[in-house]
Amino acid sequence: MLTWKDVIRFSVNGNLEPDSRVEKTEQEWRNQLTSDQYRITRQKGTERPHSGALCSSYESGKYNCICCGTPLFDSGIKFNSGTGWPSFTQPIKDNAIKYERDDSFGMVRVEVMCNTCDAHLGHVFPDGPEPSGLRYCINSESLQLEKENN
Repeated sequence: MLTWKDVIRFSVNGNLEPDSRVEKTEQEWRNQLTSDQYRITRQKGTERPHSGALCSSYESGKYNCICCGTPLFDSGIKFNSGTGWPSFTQPIKDNAIKYERDDSFGMVRVEVMCNTCDAHLGHVFPDGPEPSGLRYCINSESLQLEKENN
């Protein structure tokens, strides 16, 4: 289980190697994604709080990167943080997420990206529920829910 110390260590000393890499030109990303998906994932944008389709969805399944399809989060660790964005306590695998220091907007945060394709997902904070204490605050537009077949 990842902790805040792990997140800080990765953001300072480098990230784990991803299982694979996906690289495309900016034009290829533009052709594949909607304008909102492109703005958020490729240009480090954000969606308005409580506006994302996945914010209040709690269906069983995997949350995959909208850009490359890499599984990032499992519905079993999703929780209602009250922030207005989908929130998770852990990535599906330790090397699924890439961490970088973000000091934009006059504050210091840790940006989270897909480690496979570098898509901006959101940020992680140390104010989540136990046992990890992590809150991955993720844009709905950067995710695609792959529902479980029951």
